[in-house]
Amino acid sequence: MKNQHRSPQIKHVSWGRLEVEGRAEPYKDAKLFPGGSREWNWRETGTGHLPGIQPDDVQELLDHGARVVVLSRGMKECLEVPRATLDFLEAQQVQAHVLPTAEAVKLYNQLAEEEPVGGLFHTTC
Repeated sequence: MKNQHRSPQIKHVSWGRLEVEGRAEPYKDAKLFPGGSREWNWRETGTGHLPGIQPDDVQELLDHGARVVVLSRGMKECLEVPRATLDFLEAQQVQAHVLPTAEAVKLYNQLAEEEPVGGLFHTTC
């Protein structure tokens, strides 16, 4: 795998703060994918705690080459992951892991060492 297309490691996560390799400023909510990361703006796709993570949120990760996806539900698991989003990933033959944020970060970092992984990280509730 080419290094520039490696998924960035998460250096630190705490309430409202996600520090990502290759970025000076921390994120509050972030999309990580092979080759980079960016702020995750929920307004772009109509995401909220309800209805939860939308298929359009994960599509961008796939567009960047992610073959497995880690979806964080927040520190207190307030962010929903609707069946439609999981069905969408299944139809694309992409494995999805849905976890509380701290666990999601650990799994994401492990996967990032081995394969092109994408992740959506919510660092508050």
